[in-house]
Amino acid sequence: MARLLSVNVGLPRDIEWKGRTVRTAIWKDPVPGRCRVGRMNLEGDGQGDLAGHGGEQRAVFVYQIESYRHWQEELNTTFVHGQFGENFTIEGLPDDDVCIGDRYQIGSALFEVTQPRVTCYRVGIRTSKPRMPALLTSSGRPGFYFRVLREGEVGAGDEITKVGQASERMTVAEINALLYLPNHARDRLERALRIEALSPGWRSSFEALLQSQTAAAKSGNAGLAPAAAAHSAAPGFRPLTVAAIDQESADVLSLTMHSPDRQSLPSALPGQYVVLRLPRTMGGSPLYRSYSLSGLPSRERYRISVKIEPDGAAGTYIKERVREGDVLDVSSPRGSFTLRAGEGPVVLLSAGIGATPVLAMLHALAAVRSTREVLWLHAARNRLHHPFAAEVRRLMPALTRSRSYVCYSRPGLRDKMGEDFDGIGHLSRSVFDEVSVPREADVYLCGPARFLADMKEALTTVGVAPGRIHVELFNGSESMAPGVIGAATRAAHVPLDAAASGPLVSFARCGIAAHWTSSYQSILELAEACDVPVRWSCRTGVCHNCECGLVSGTVAYGPEPLDMPADGNLLVCCSQPAGDIVVDL
Repeated sequence: MARLLSVNVGLPRDIEWKGRTVRTAIWKDPVPGRCRVGRMNLEGDGQGDLAGHGGEQRAVFVYQIESYRHWQEELNTTFVHGQFGENFTIEGLPDDDVCIGDRYQIGSALFEVTQPRVTCYRVGIRTSKPRMPALLTSSGRPGFYFRVLREGEVGAGDEITKVGQASERMTVAEINALLYLPNHARDRLERALRIEALSPGWRSSFEALLQSQTAAAKSGNAGLAPAAAAHSAAPGFRPLTVAAIDQESADVLSLTMHSPDRQSLPSALPGQYVVLRLPRTMGGSPLYRSYSLSGLPSRERYRISVKIEPDGAAGTYIKERVREGDVLDVSSPRGSFTLRAGEGPVVLLSAGIGATPVLAMLHALAAVRSTREVLWLHAARNRLHHPFAAEVRRLMPALTRSRSYVCYSRPGLRDKMGEDFDGIGHLSRSVFDEVSVPREADVYLCGPARFLADMKEALTTVGVAPGRIHVELFNGSESMAPGVIGAATRAAHVPLDAAASGPLVSFARCGIAAHWTSSYQSILELAEACDVPVRWSCRTGVCHNCECGLVSGTVAYGPEPLDMPADGNLLVCCSQPAGDIVVDL
């Protein structure tokens, strides 16, 4: 008979880790006597990171004493009840026997198994074993979560009685392996999706894996890869000839490029970007800059548009050095800020040079004479600093349900209201109300950081769901450091103690580069030393939150990921450069 050995609870606390403050509730202590079980929590328990832990589907975490004994022998150490962050330390119910959907009565409460544990770096902190997230997942001993079907009281010593099960039987260990390990067999994915009790998060991961097989995806784990890494591209650069240079506004130039031998180029999705490799005028390592493709997606030519900043090294080089007929090194198109298929309304919202990716989307919609409702919203200083104005006006008539609204913050004396622009000031909630932004629209948003923040807030207040607001950042990418609190946001920079030699790691989206040394365990650690925005969670090659594009070069892995990223991508948390590399961060 399975038995409850210990009931463990703990509230969030702040701890110091690698010079940062982490809020976590992984410290759990045994409770004497009986404990009340609620729908979302045990009495006296809490979670420090509600995005990754807790909630109805993860109300109670369960770990087995048999797994404790395994790890104590394997790692030659000792652990105490609750050290793996579990609420219930139990005897029996191994992961290779318990199935998703199994129901158990403990004390007066009733529970249902919903999913395996999702590990993160904090279990490594609690056990003093940084690799523990990978060990738990790869061993088939992750533990599992209960949801609470009936509230009640439990206590150490209670018997655990099985009272029901799902009609489709798959064990916790099987479900865990199906997501995290290679070979995601289609028939097993379909079986997993028939289990009604499977939590929504795991269900969506398996649906993504199944869809990737239907789409004949070449590699990678679509169930784990973040959206930012969804469209991988082959690493490397190809020489392209500059066919035309056009002045779009006072401070924006467009370059149109094609293959010197007129061979077809890799196809691009509307909204994607390319990386340019530019030589420095004074010598030294190349400059890497990301530029959105601003024209109609084409395999014959690429067009990028560049804002010339007074102190911008890449823009200055392009303005002063690049001429028609020159050859530039250009990457394959990449990026996940892309136009989604569908029939619903589309809002293309931008400021300044942020118009470039949404202009490519407008071209794509106009090329097929889309019948979707399309709303073009743009903010500029004045007509002199309003790129693509005439181009947008030419494209709009091809769309039968299109509207446009342009704001000038400081219109010039010769700028005409109703012809050059529609309103003075800034795009705002009141403008959105005036133009009746459709609440059900997919909104594609690009511009400076402050503009993005203001627009996301305004869109939310008019009722656009956050999941429908798609954002492209100018420099860098969105970071994710679960549990880390109070960290100052700094511009990306070369470390103060930067080495003068070693493999050069260039972060293309941030425009900085630093030499690799053995003092770093991973490219993630170097990125953190440079304050490059990066996503991570497990730090051991399990979760794929850190997956991003490898623009150029090759990497080695140590430790090896449980499942490899897509070709053309890398996991920065467990990789090291095998030479000079360019990373899409």
